[in-house]
Amino acid sequence: QVTFVESGGGSVQAGGSLTLSCVGSGPFYSTYCVAWFRQVPGKEREGVAGIYRHGNIRYGDSVIGRFFLSKDNPSNTLHLRMTGLQPEDTAVYYCAAEYSSTRLLLGNDCPALGAQSGYNYWGQGTQVTVGS
Repeated sequence: QVTFVESGGGSVQAGGSLTLSCVGSGPFYSTYCVAWFRQVPGKEREGVAGIYRHGNIRYGDSVIGRFFLSKDNPSNTLHLRMTGLQPEDTAVYYCAAEYSSTRLLLGNDCPALGAQSGYNYWGQGTQVTVGS
């Protein structure tokens, strides 16, 4: 069973910055796919950033050049540095992870950011509010 502790959410004015952190734990956590998603009430959950095979990082189109994802392996911490925040970035941000023995056996890459259903472990979410 994977568990997450998310932190770093809050309120900021447009143009400001925040860093979200997600500490994961559980058996074989280092083999999990990890990513951040966000959701606005009434809308579908949106992929923000994720780590893929060979450490490649992918970003959602709306955050490219403004958000930066990193992972500290010894502490199992996923950081999302958000800069140039805009009101449309206001959402609940979720840390997510995926584990599949089949994926590992076949050497497949992690689920795409557009395939949130591929992630089977979710944090409780942290609110980010950006004022205009």
